[in-house]
Amino acid sequence: MNNEPKLVEVYSANGDLEAQVIKGLLESNGITCFLQPHAVSSLQNILVPGMGGVRVLVSAEEAGQATKLIEAEGGP
Repeated sequence: MNNEPKLVEVYSANGDLEAQVIKGLLESNGITCFLQPHAVSSLQNILVPGMGGVRVLVSAEEAGQATKLIEAEGGP
């Protein structure tokens, strides 16, 4: 059995700085979150991580609260 919590995306940031701001908001309110770069882009066969934005993930149990916090701060 897998006891790891199911993670869901609550925000899609345009870049790392925006994702870090959202992460700070959530963590300051007691919500653990994880950042995951969108699909890695390639430019002339050179991999460039983070070019596609950053996904903000939280446990499914905390997704509702996280979404409300983000919306209250002017998020999507």
